[in-house]
Amino acid sequence: MPTVACAIPSWLLGHDVTSVSSTKVVALTFDAGSSNAAVSSILDTLGRTGTPATFFLTGTWAQTYPSDARRISDRFPIGNHSMTHPDFTTLSEAAMRDQLDRARTAILAATGQDPRPYFRFPFGAVNNQAIAVVNARCYVPFRWTVDTLGWKGTSGGMSVTEVRDRVLGGVSNGAIVLMHVGANPDDGTTLDADALPSVITGLRAAGYRLVTLEMLLGRDP
Repeated sequence: MPTVACAIPSWLLGHDVTSVSSTKVVALTFDAGSSNAAVSSILDTLGRTGTPATFFLTGTWAQTYPSDARRISDRFPIGNHSMTHPDFTTLSEAAMRDQLDRARTAILAATGQDPRPYFRFPFGAVNNQAIAVVNARCYVPFRWTVDTLGWKGTSGGMSVTEVRDRVLGGVSNGAIVLMHVGANPDDGTTLDADALPSVITGLRAAGYRLVTLEMLLGRDP
């Protein structure tokens, strides 16, 4: 796919974004790159509580779970998380563009929704060259402020309570929270999904309003 004119605000170029605002809001984000084990639980919780969120899909995940990709995109903004989840700092610029373009094609085919302008670097691995390539493909890369570490599972020493406490103890104005839709491959746990109801309740009790990443794109610096 050729480079096209982008509607990315100039003040966002060159940044791997870690916050969406200086006001009392929090953006919940979910990465989908492994299994789909917790998709139904997460969507049920978000729907029942009226909570917005943003999802980042790999192209491979969208191809493997097209019905779940569509269920997500029917209700929430989606972003590009690469085709096969490689470390972008190890790739040539051509390989980065290939990852972005193939993922976009796969996500569009599964969901009908263009993932641009949202992108998240696999593993959070980033450098200035990678950001420039991503920007040139009309994406804003979004990192996170708080990683729940729920992906580590109980085998990695985490629990539902620890996931909740990491979020509530680590948030600040404009924070972006990283969660996952899959299960831990070793123990099968879905701690992010299990902790989500108490995370939402706790954030709202602390006075935070939950938003999508679109909030950043719609404001001035």
